[in-house]
Formats: sequence, C-alpha cells, structure tokens
Amino acid sequence: MSDTNLKKASTALSLADFLPYQLSITSNAVSNRIAQVYRSEFGLNVPEWRTMAVLGDSGPLTQRNVTELTLMDKVAVNRACKMLEERGLASRKPNAEDGRSHLLALTQAGWKVHDRIVPMARKMEHRLLEPLDEDERQTFVSLLQRLLNQSNELGPPTADNG
Repeated sequence: MSDTNLKKASTALSLADFLPYQLSITSNAVSNRIAQVYRSEFGLNVPEWRTMAVLGDSGPLTQRNVTELTLMDKVAVNRACKMLEERGLASRKPNAEDGRSHLLALTQAGWKVHDRIVPMARKMEHRLLEPLDEDERQTFVSLLQRLLNQSNELGPPTADNG
C-alpha cells in the first residue's frame, strides 16, 4: 500500500461508526418518534415542546436560560417562545432581576397542554426502552450522563472546537 493510501486509510471516517453521528441520528429518531405524540394532537414542534417541558420543570425562565438548558439554537428558542406566546401557552413578564430581559412562563392553558403531553411522552419513552432490561436502562442513562459531563468538562463549544 502506498504512503498516500495508508494516510487515507488512517484518516478515513466511517460516519456510521462515528459517535457524534450515532448520537445525533439516534437522538433525532427518538425525538421525532415522541414528537409525533405532541405534533399530531397539539400542533407543537420539537423546540416548542422542549421549551414548554423546561418551563414545566424549572418555572419561569429567560430565553437565554431556555437556550442554555435545552442546548437548542437561540433562533429556534426565540421562534418557539414567540409561537407559544401567540397561542396563549406561555406569557412573558419583565425580569425583576434584570430590567433588559423577560421571564417566560407557562400560562394556565400551557400547563393544561403540558400535563396532557407528559404522560403520553412517558408512554412512548417506555415503548422505546422496551428492548432494554432495567439494569441496561440504568447503565444507558449513566453512560449518557458521563458523556454529557465529559463534553461539559471540555468547555463550551466555539467556532474552533465545534
């Protein structure tokens, strides 16, 4: 094998075996499967539901907080927040701690939708995890958390390090 072919072989990337790709397509497949639940019945897309879910977990948040907690693009969060407000599922009020930002919170209508979606999403989650026994589920969750922690230890993503 020539030096050029050896170099190509050592730097070749099999996308199907590349961890970020595997995580991404798995995440997209799982998110899209669960999204069918809230898209068809409630007309919500993934960023809108994630925003509602994080508000349901954390209470009122700024858009910046939502972006940080969901790791979604700030443009997607902005669109989701606007749509939730337009539909009356969330409302904005001035942030007393910071006069420049606003806190977004679920409205009563938003809580009703949230509380109807959660059991449906949990049921789909359970169906997705059916092939794993309880020990495998716990190990899987633990491994995902360890990968997330390692990623966080490497620092925030930048244009240089992705």
